[in-house]
Amino acid sequence: MNKAYPRSRRVGDQIQRTLSELLRREVRDPRLPPVTITEVRVSPDLSHAKVFYSVLGSGFDKSSSKAVLAQEILEDAARMLRGRLGRSLGLRHSPEIHFEADTLIDEGARMSQLIRDAVSQDEVRHVDDATLTDATDPSTKGK
Repeated sequence: MNKAYPRSRRVGDQIQRTLSELLRREVRDPRLPPVTITEVRVSPDLSHAKVFYSVLGSGFDKSSSKAVLAQEILEDAARMLRGRLGRSLGLRHSPEIHFEADTLIDEGARMSQLIRDAVSQDEVRHVDDATLTDATDPSTKGK
């Protein structure tokens, strides 16, 4: 078997697809906002699966009430999902599911905003530098 793509990674990919479908069909809590499974990391012995999820919508913060509620609902559903996941995948021992909020998307958006702000501030500074240079350059006086 190819060591670059171990079994735990293949199982993680399958868990991600199956768990996304199970969340959509089986978890019927109306308080749960739409979530996307962004990544699943499975331990090498396949006993634990860390499931990273993102809440759809902007401004997801781990400390917000929406995030706390989503985490609670997912943790409550983890046991039920584990059984259904094991049956669906045909695994003898289904991994324990641990949900964790994925803030990578929001951090990327925040970093992009910081970069845009820095670029716009830099452009303003360069415009100011150009006008100062033109005003103090003796070769441009009288033109």
